[in-house]
Amino acid sequence: EIRWFEAEPTFALHFVNAYEDGDEIVLDGFYQGDPEPADDNSGSKWQRAFRFLALDRMQTRLHRWRLNLTTGAVTEEPLSDSISEFGMINATHAGEPYRYAYAATGKPGWFLFDGLIRHDVQTGSEERISFGEGVYGSETAMAPRVGSRAEDDGYLVTLTTDMNADASYCLVFDAARIADGPVCKLQLPERICSGTHSTWVAGSELRRWRETDTAAAAVGL
Repeated sequence: EIRWFEAEPTFALHFVNAYEDGDEIVLDGFYQGDPEPADDNSGSKWQRAFRFLALDRMQTRLHRWRLNLTTGAVTEEPLSDSISEFGMINATHAGEPYRYAYAATGKPGWFLFDGLIRHDVQTGSEERISFGEGVYGSETAMAPRVGSRAEDDGYLVTLTTDMNADASYCLVFDAARIADGPVCKLQLPERICSGTHSTWVAGSELRRWRETDTAAAAVGL
């Protein structure tokens, strides 16, 4: 049965997580304060597109919706005042209550990711790091440490492009201490453009997928 819920009008390009809490479904994603920002239409179509998609122009902030399955009511609240998007979590907590979301911060005025932010959705605290001037990254995947028990016991893995050095790197951060900077920095053999989406899959899962005959079997169905 399909249920419809009415909430404050906005546009949400990406959601972070959702889980059940009593009679409610808790849904966290990025609320856009201005889904259609004004533009002067100057420059090339690519320049206009990069300006239009800038996170600060769309005012994308982490937000929570609560959908009450009994009453049909929706309550919502902002989880952060910081501009961020492309949130990732420890995938072992998908569909369950969680604490940490890791998201990209944007270069003001441009659709470029210039750093990382760790949102604590329980306390509201945040930790962030900047890649540095002229360095841009991609959506950042969370790789749980083998045998980990804590939600933030793992690594954040992202690819960056340094426009100053004409080089690209794979950066690895301790997910619990991103402000300390990367614990590993690997230069890629070629420069790549900054991207958007990413994911992390354990090597054991990849091997299992190669040995299965169907997509359903690969995901355990």
